[in-house]
Amino acid sequence: MQSLEALTRDAQALARGEPVPLTPPEAEVARQMQICNACRYCEGFCAVFPAMTRRLSFAKADVHFMANLCHNCGACLHACQYAPPHEFGINVPKAMAEVRGQTYADYAWPPALGGLYQRNGLTLALALAASLAGFLVLAAVGHRGMAALVSPVGNFYDIFPHNLLVALFAPVFCLVVLALGLGVRRFWRDITPATSGAPLNLPATAEATQNVLQLTYLGGGHGDGCHNDDDAYTLSRRRFHHLTFYGFMLCFAATSVATLQHYLLGMPAPYDLPSLPKLLGVTGGLSLLVGTVGLWRLNRRRHPLHGDPAQKPMDLGFIALLCLTSASGLALWLARGSAAQGVLLCLHLGAVMALFATLPYGKFAHGVFRTAALLRHAVEKRQPNPIGLGAD
Repeated sequence: MQSLEALTRDAQALARGEPVPLTPPEAEVARQMQICNACRYCEGFCAVFPAMTRRLSFAKADVHFMANLCHNCGACLHACQYAPPHEFGINVPKAMAEVRGQTYADYAWPPALGGLYQRNGLTLALALAASLAGFLVLAAVGHRGMAALVSPVGNFYDIFPHNLLVALFAPVFCLVVLALGLGVRRFWRDITPATSGAPLNLPATAEATQNVLQLTYLGGGHGDGCHNDDDAYTLSRRRFHHLTFYGFMLCFAATSVATLQHYLLGMPAPYDLPSLPKLLGVTGGLSLLVGTVGLWRLNRRRHPLHGDPAQKPMDLGFIALLCLTSASGLALWLARGSAAQGVLLCLHLGAVMALFATLPYGKFAHGVFRTAALLRHAVEKRQPNPIGLGAD
């Protein structure tokens, strides 16, 4: 698989005391950055170009760092005088997107699963969710008979005991945290020497946190927004990303609060309005649903030059699982006490499990790696420019 081949290739180069060779996508980013470094028209657009001005050459770690800084807003492509069909063929968003996809696979843990990034598409995501939901349907029938699917129940723990749900989801959640944590740790170790090597500090952390939470660099360089399928500026991508991100976090907060109430306060589910878990869950579910529907629409209309077409199935698979999770969760709440509750519960749990099982090997990784890159950028920009040129 690509990640294992990359590890072997890099290890052999290091053993010989040679620079780690660039892959063709990485070499293309380095070529374009050399040209952009001579032009610098886009210097104030986003974090990529100030980082570029601190470098005269671009090794593998530099390319990985800048590729994950790029938010794929498209502003530089639309402003570039050397963009296709010019012979220079400068398309920074597409080149960066190709390398980002490669970094997700190369830094995946365990390395053998890095290839899932290339196969984690829409069909796979939906098939996994359907398979898990089907398994849960069979488990429910085996536990309570057909009554689990056709009879109204007041508490979904009557269908799946609480301890069983914990046994199913806790290992998956721990795997997600472990896989993403180990992957981003390797990424951090590789890019830290290339970004001044200085340690994190409070001002840099605060700035990077603000940029992450506000999606600053989806403003398109001028604050008017990104480009989508034409030359018009729009803030729609930024807004739908906000709805999706904060909706997901509210849903996660609802689950966390419910867990605390269950174990610390002896208040087991189900919860209803105006309880805190339900307020957080309903608000987050609605936000997540609107955000993912909007991102799906924008993704389908995105100009093909704005990114890597090979990653579109992965993008759509992640969006579909988020949308299915939110929609099924809201439907489950509305159907509580009805004969449809059992089937909807299996569908929702299947979607949630499929979502979490694919988080370390799908588009979710971009948020983790981009946060690490933004932290290193905030640290690096506070250090003296090693070549004495450009502005941060």
